[in-house]
Amino acid sequence: MPSHGSITKAGKVRSQTPKIEARPKKGTIPRIRNRYNFNKRILEASSSQTSERI
Repeated sequence: MPSHGSITKAGKVRSQTPKIEARPKKGTIPRIRNRYNFNKRILEASSSQTSERI
């Protein structure tokens, strides 16, 4: 079965590229951010409306 290229050249480019340090992650995870926004919008608004009725 013929192959495309030599096995001895496998991984040549990746090993030659310089290693770059990973950037620090910023911001919150979208799922957590969406939950925070939901709580702020819906739950706090509904609790303030019920306190006004009393």
